[in-house]
Amino acid sequence: MSPTDASAHAVSTPMTDVGTGTCSDTSEDSAARGNCRGTDSEDTLDLHLPEELLALLDAGGAEQGRGKDGDRQERQSNGTALPAFGTSTGDDLLDDVAGCGPTPTPAGVFQLVPVRVERDLPLVCRWMNDPAVTAFWELAGPQNVTEAHLRSQLNGDGRSVPCLGVLEGTPMSYWEIYRADLDPLARHYPVRPHDTGIHLLIGAVTDRGRGLGSTLLKAVADLVLDQRPACARVVAEPDLRNIPSVTAFLSAGFRFSAEIDLPAKRAALVIRDRSLRDLL
Repeated sequence: MSPTDASAHAVSTPMTDVGTGTCSDTSEDSAARGNCRGTDSEDTLDLHLPEELLALLDAGGAEQGRGKDGDRQERQSNGTALPAFGTSTGDDLLDDVAGCGPTPTPAGVFQLVPVRVERDLPLVCRWMNDPAVTAFWELAGPQNVTEAHLRSQLNGDGRSVPCLGVLEGTPMSYWEIYRADLDPLARHYPVRPHDTGIHLLIGAVTDRGRGLGSTLLKAVADLVLDQRPACARVVAEPDLRNIPSVTAFLSAGFRFSAEIDLPAKRAALVIRDRSLRDLL
């Protein structure tokens, strides 16, 4: 399941290539396929999974870990791993969101860069060991802890991509863009085909607490909607305790949908609807 809260003051959501979640977290003070349905803001608690997703569940496969809850496979009461949400089809599950190139923002030119472990591991590990981040991402420790988390995504089927956020040429954040409809998160809310999730962690203390997280969250959410025409909603699930992260998402045009209980946290489900993107 995704972190949705990389830090209480470090905007968090998981990964890009510059080495900076979760998600999720996105706090700025301290961070399935199928036809795209309408983007109305109607959310019910009637958890009917799409037929396509149920077919993927039957297909099995290895789950891909991400962030705070995502590093551990969900298991049944007998300890057996639950079936994965999908297997690779050979298609790009995220429509090359991380390869879109630079985009202008009010804070400067920003770009998601897919993580390269050999280059970015020391930086991302340092961020994960920031005391403001560890409580929400739970990836503190030696480099092999962070490396395992990154490689689980990079060696997976492409449903989650870790990136560095590069602002004006400087790596300053860590992102994870993931298919929420193919994630264990889909078991906990009324998922729609192609729902796309974001985790964010703002790395430098000097970049926190000044609205930068909200600015970049809005830019990345818009990038996802532009790059993925089948995606009607961008979602996130920051830890309810991470007030800066929740605030950053709301300031970025996400709306609060519900409180949900995830295996490792109680989260705020926040959603940015394609149909409301110009209004919020």
